[in-house]
Amino acid sequence: MNDSAAARWGALVIVSFTMMCGYFITDVMAPLEDLLTKTVEQGGLGWTSDEYGFFSGAYGYINVFLLMLFFGGIILDKCGVRFTGTMSSGLMLVGTLIKWYALQADFGDAQLLGYPVQVLLAALGFAIFGMGAEITGITVTKIIAKWFTGHELALAMGLQVAMARIGTAAAMACSLPFANAMGAVSAPVLLGAALLCVGFVSYLVYCVMDRKLDASVSAVESAEGDDEGFHFADLKVIFTNKGFWLIAILCVLFYSGVFPFLKFATKLMIYKYGVEPELAGLIPAMLPFGTILLTPVFGSLYDRLGKGATLMIIGSAMLTLVHVLFALPVLNVWWFAILIMVVLGVAFSLVPSAMWPSVPKIIPMKQLGSAYAIIFYIQNIGLSMVPVLIGSVIQKYATVETAEGVTYDYTIPMSIFALFGVISIIVAVILKRTDKKEGYGLEQPNIK
Repeated sequence: MNDSAAARWGALVIVSFTMMCGYFITDVMAPLEDLLTKTVEQGGLGWTSDEYGFFSGAYGYINVFLLMLFFGGIILDKCGVRFTGTMSSGLMLVGTLIKWYALQADFGDAQLLGYPVQVLLAALGFAIFGMGAEITGITVTKIIAKWFTGHELALAMGLQVAMARIGTAAAMACSLPFANAMGAVSAPVLLGAALLCVGFVSYLVYCVMDRKLDASVSAVESAEGDDEGFHFADLKVIFTNKGFWLIAILCVLFYSGVFPFLKFATKLMIYKYGVEPELAGLIPAMLPFGTILLTPVFGSLYDRLGKGATLMIIGSAMLTLVHVLFALPVLNVWWFAILIMVVLGVAFSLVPSAMWPSVPKIIPMKQLGSAYAIIFYIQNIGLSMVPVLIGSVIQKYATVETAEGVTYDYTIPMSIFALFGVISIIVAVILKRTDKKEGYGLEQPNIK
């Protein structure tokens, strides 16, 4: 069935739509940071930068500290994509509803564990959502490998990323205007919950196609063969693979320089580049819009020409350049911020378009779900801890009291992001050398 172009591309569109809805919720709060940290009298919720950082990092708390993402990979390899995807899509919806309730409810001055109850409950909802979103992510990634191996694998993964970026772009561009129009910080989250309901139904439709795929292939090639009983001994294939670990380390470093940055980027535009708050979210929104076009292009390039490791090196170098420019006190004007964001968009297209399709070249299909889960788990460590770190740094070292009020100096936070980029370059270079030695085929085309 996956030899039919219509069938495999149809399956891709369906599962990518589910992920697009999830990515909308992932970033829906980022443009609202300034609104959240304003006082109640100013129309905000009175959160501090520390509290916002804690909330933003909550996305990965359950995945990291309770190892749920790791176990999610085992569930995926043992129970298959239909069960795992349905479960994880449901978790996304439940977590979003909890976050929405926390944001619209009035808890007064109640505190728990040193944080306002509202912040804790919103963080709990975001953590449950994050658990579902990451398990859905590895499930969708394995689905694409299942349908497109030997075909347009990198292009398919690039298109899935592009659709996910549509969700991110919509959140970055529309969240603040929608919250202002509705007069409630919680309104964009409720909108996201409605979208997730549609995404959940969409995944159920895919499950019908997946069952037909299983029935259409031989026992050796079927998904049932891929998903058959998981054995912990299978993890040795992953844990002893040097190329796998290099990709995992590159993943956490690179994504730590992008997604946590986006959570603070709107405020950066306001206080460093003088952009009006109502428009500030539009500049970070350019990042996902750029990747919508470029990621499939670079994925197709990898499919046909190879050079996956080289693409990762170039993208890491561009990430470093971007954050160095954001850290330097030069050209603090809106058009320069747009120019830098365009460069970041190219970098954010290069690395994922090469990195995710490279994993099936290193790890057998039977262990692929667990391999992606471990990579996502390590990535979540960065996505959880880096926002907390940056929020704390902004609170302690970047907040400046002036006669006109509070402003922010982002030199130190942006320097931290630049350091992630430098280390990413080093890891990508080592990966290219390892590929040449081990013969993974990362520099070879995907289409056979």
